[in-house]
Amino acid sequence: MSSVTFETQRAALADVVAIPVTPFAEDGTVEQDTHRALLRRLLDGGIRTLTPGGNTGEFYALTPEERRLVTESTVEEAGDRAVVLVGVGHDLPTAIACARHARDLGAGMVMVHQPVHPYVSAAGWVDYHRAVAEAVPELGVVPYIRNAQLPGARLAELADHCPNVIGVKYAVPDAARFSAFARDAGLDRFVWVAGLAEPYAPSYFSAGATGFTSGLVNVAPAVSLNMMEALRSGDYPAAMKVWEQIRRFEELRAAHGSANNVTVVKEALAALGLCRRDVRPPSRPLPEDERAEVAAIAAGWSV
Repeated sequence: MSSVTFETQRAALADVVAIPVTPFAEDGTVEQDTHRALLRRLLDGGIRTLTPGGNTGEFYALTPEERRLVTESTVEEAGDRAVVLVGVGHDLPTAIACARHARDLGAGMVMVHQPVHPYVSAAGWVDYHRAVAEAVPELGVVPYIRNAQLPGARLAELADHCPNVIGVKYAVPDAARFSAFARDAGLDRFVWVAGLAEPYAPSYFSAGATGFTSGLVNVAPAVSLNMMEALRSGDYPAAMKVWEQIRRFEELRAAHGSANNVTVVKEALAALGLCRRDVRPPSRPLPEDERAEVAAIAAGWSV
């Protein structure tokens, strides 16, 4: 299979890769109408790549039925306006079933979450991803790498077996390691997505990334797109101006080992009247004293 087959998917990865939130109703269920409204807001704001089942969507707190539901809603709302990158994971049969579900719905790609297991070997990592990729050869496959120990050569080995492994969401917070990993795996072979969002995008772009993920985009699509425009044109001072603008918001998300990563995004959306602030355990809503700061940041972006 030629890589040309995946031209649309590759282009979609070299962009702002939005990770939409999953809004919950008062009774704790997925608020479907609000979810669709938030997706339309992203599409209307110019976002062209959507990831249902990402960490900002509380992937690990959703039931299997809910994961299918948010995938179906996202594919329907995206239509021909955006490429959908569906998050899959958990045990291998579940990951494969979710990947096939995504394919049957017409999604273009799957993102394979870092295997959740206390004992991950590098060879086993290849086996896990190979099984998913081989189950859906017509889809682009994007490993989500959070393991700093994984060598780049293992990714190259995976792609030797599976030409549909076309991109990488790299989320190890180490720009030097990313630079080395990308070159060991093959810099030009994959689309490199900065998987730690806007705070890391400028440094990762300088090392070869051409896309970045975003949770902040739920709140202010224009802010994320401004950073992408600056990075694409190689204007790092302009990108860092956006970085300064989003710094405090992202620091709040990263505090306490990223405990409030989703919480802060939903708090900002709640302040704008776009969805409830509810998150599911093991996440937790923000304490009262921090809510005003998030609301003020969000209000400043919405003008």
